[in-house]
Amino acid sequence: MQFTNSIQAFEAAQKVIPGGVDSPVRAFGGVGGTPPFIKEAKGAFMTDIDGNTYIDFVQSWGPLILGHASEVIETAVIEAVKKGLSFGAPTEVETQLASLICGLFPAIDKVRFVSSGTEAVMSAIRLARGFTGRSDIIKFEGCYHGHSDALLVKAGSGLMTFGNPSSPGVPEGTTKHTLLARYNDLESVKACFEASSGVACVIIEPIAGNMGFVPATAAFLEGLRTLCDEYGAVLIFDEVMSGFRASLKGAQGIVNTRPDMVTFGKVIGGGMPVGAFGARAEIMAMLSPEGPVYQAGTLSGNPIAMSAGLASLKEIISKEAQLYPHLEALAVRLTQGLEAAAKAQGISLQVGHRGSMFGFFFNEAPVANFDEALRSDTKRFAAFHRGMLERGVYFACSQFEAGFICEPMNEAMIDSVIAYAHEVMKTL
Repeated sequence: MQFTNSIQAFEAAQKVIPGGVDSPVRAFGGVGGTPPFIKEAKGAFMTDIDGNTYIDFVQSWGPLILGHASEVIETAVIEAVKKGLSFGAPTEVETQLASLICGLFPAIDKVRFVSSGTEAVMSAIRLARGFTGRSDIIKFEGCYHGHSDALLVKAGSGLMTFGNPSSPGVPEGTTKHTLLARYNDLESVKACFEASSGVACVIIEPIAGNMGFVPATAAFLEGLRTLCDEYGAVLIFDEVMSGFRASLKGAQGIVNTRPDMVTFGKVIGGGMPVGAFGARAEIMAMLSPEGPVYQAGTLSGNPIAMSAGLASLKEIISKEAQLYPHLEALAVRLTQGLEAAAKAQGISLQVGHRGSMFGFFFNEAPVANFDEALRSDTKRFAAFHRGMLERGVYFACSQFEAGFICEPMNEAMIDSVIAYAHEVMKTL
């Protein structure tokens, strides 16, 4: 493959955009080389400005369950655009989408829309603190909940890729109320509760996708529920990545644990910039204008994003019985194929999936937490990534990110990827 145009575009971007990208992981720092600059995408495929086409397992970092440029979503967006881009006033489509989400998730009576997953999590934590009257929060090493100051502590994803455990520019006092626990380790959570004078909430990715793909065990999540009940803390499931992905009801469709609050990201906007947080009515009643906890946003509930999300989720719900088994079967086929390709060369590869989410680590042992993820062979991953990219396969450009299957993918596509993986594994 030739990347001449992307190389030139990247050089031009670096002159006017820090690092040449608007989100750090896109710079390919974890895998080397130049990031392809994308021109267009359709279904399972993306095409860059050099004319190279890739089967895409990133899918805009998760939300495109129906694939790129879904006609259903496209039609809804075009019709909404004709009526205006933004009003800064309420619309009925907000209520329609909120009703759909509340109807699917038993833990949610009401929902508030925002413009990103970061904003959703930031607002949910503020609400939890307002509801409980406490300051401390417990998060987990390797879990990423957006880039708000209090959460940039061992936060996975791009921070892991670049080897930074936190970020300069975050005042020391900002994180003094953030307690760190070990993922899938209940004793570490108990220690945090015992060390705190008052925990407002525990926030967790029930299926982590930002230290690589690492699901929480059912027993661990149930243990969190018990501890939160015992100490009167709010349990927040960050389903920005897993919501509607792992199942129609996200992680909550797989495990029995019910959180107090849930956060969502761009999946509820069909890929448009959108987020949301929801909880039972008692908690949401604390939110302005009903209650004293302030949160606002001019573009919250943007009619274009709401229309895209409503069209996307209606389509997904209508296809649920066939869609999710199809997605999961392809995820199983892919991960088992990658594992077999590695094994054929004597390479240890840890694989896993939940619904249409999947991941793999070049690691000698199974990965259940942040420390174990960090033992992965990132140099080998980078070489594998480059080899696959040159063959037209676009995996996440970091060992510490999950991958995603979309509806337009099929067995033939997956089998071609596995065949390429056999070729590349031989070079490692």
